[in-house]
Amino acid sequence: MSFSWLGGVRGRTCCASALLLFLILTASPAGARNAFSPQSSSRVTKNDYALIYGTVWGPDDRPVAGVPIRIRRASDKKAKWELVSDSHGEFAQRVPVGAEDYIIVADIKTPKGQPKPETTAHITNNERTDVGIHLTSAASSH
Repeated sequence: MSFSWLGGVRGRTCCASALLLFLILTASPAGARNAFSPQSSSRVTKNDYALIYGTVWGPDDRPVAGVPIRIRRASDKKAKWELVSDSHGEFAQRVPVGAEDYIIVADIKTPKGQPKPETTAHITNNERTDVGIHLTSAASSH
């Protein structure tokens, strides 16, 4: 017994279902942002953050491990974050999204009257900013 008409109905149903699924997935309400639109990446959400990523360099231009790092907003006097450079001399700290300048200081002993090595990072949005702190020979003994 052959049901040749059943294959034709299945084929048309399959094509109609595929077309309907395509239209549902590609249609979006007026004014709504598509997940693939470039504008969606600039929106800031509650879970967004910026990243300050840095490396501590010694006087011989090699990474230095174990250096205490303090990070504060430029408008603050006290450090908000304290961390230590890893075995590759690197450190990373998440900070809130928004236009802000941050001061990153290597918290090491320095000769009297000499400032501690520091650098500044400017954050605008949810981005990564790379910085480097260079130690001098007098300041590298931590």
